[in-house]
Amino acid sequence: MTDARDFACDVCGSARAEPIACAPAYTKGQAIHVCLDCGFVYVRRRRSAAAIAASWSDDLYQRAYTARIPAVRARHRYVADTVDNELGLRGKRVVDIGAGEGHFLELLRGPEYGAEVFGIEPSAANCQRMAGHGIAAFAGTIEDCMAQGEAGARPFDIATILWTLENCQDCRAMLTAARALVADGGHVVVATGSRILVPFKKPLHYYLGDNPADTHCFRFTANSLSGLLRRLGLLPVFLNRYIDSEYLVAIGKKTDPARDDAPGDDPAAVLDFFRRWDAETRAHFADA
Repeated sequence: MTDARDFACDVCGSARAEPIACAPAYTKGQAIHVCLDCGFVYVRRRRSAAAIAASWSDDLYQRAYTARIPAVRARHRYVADTVDNELGLRGKRVVDIGAGEGHFLELLRGPEYGAEVFGIEPSAANCQRMAGHGIAAFAGTIEDCMAQGEAGARPFDIATILWTLENCQDCRAMLTAARALVADGGHVVVATGSRILVPFKKPLHYYLGDNPADTHCFRFTANSLSGLLRRLGLLPVFLNRYIDSEYLVAIGKKTDPARDDAPGDDPAAVLDFFRRWDAETRAHFADA
């Protein structure tokens, strides 16, 4: 990781952080930190955005992840139904950032939802697949897309970021770009895993893997995700019932101004949560 550098907390900007003591046992020695001011869980040392995107495009997406499996299709359906219920999709112009193989966009443009869709995806192979199914897409990162003005002149009604915000180098930059892509009063939808400060939903070693840590830089709670949206001028208008779901889904409305008074999490509670999760995981597998 010769091009890596250290980052401050992406939510509140604090440089004060404490590593999660048990994490290196699950991550081949890689550190994951908790902000000591707002409780956000993040990877402090990261490579460039291009290097992280390449890891996903050239390795992880081909080897370890596909949207073709039933579990991913189910969460796409959950998000589609949620957004349709809250905002309505028919006739809306939707951009999906980190569109993957395009399965979510295929779902949205179908007769049930009737949206007009566009994808932004760093994997050229995935973009070729989308093109083969008649879905327009930009092959590159969101940073590249914004710099080149390739998303089209007309603003979108909705931008979606599904299980992608946690995997980029700069979550603030991705959300800021998403906000810029939607019209005034438009919405940004973020979906991620609901795992922290909730009942334990899986063993810790299924959550903290041994891939490069910066391929999963951010691990959100409801507070940290809502707070980040608010700080970037996206007023949270919907939060799903994440406490008993695998999914954490938030919808932010493009508003002005940004707010810095968003609540965070108790850092001590977050650190203790991981300590208890580690103990629970070890006890379970010791008895198995």
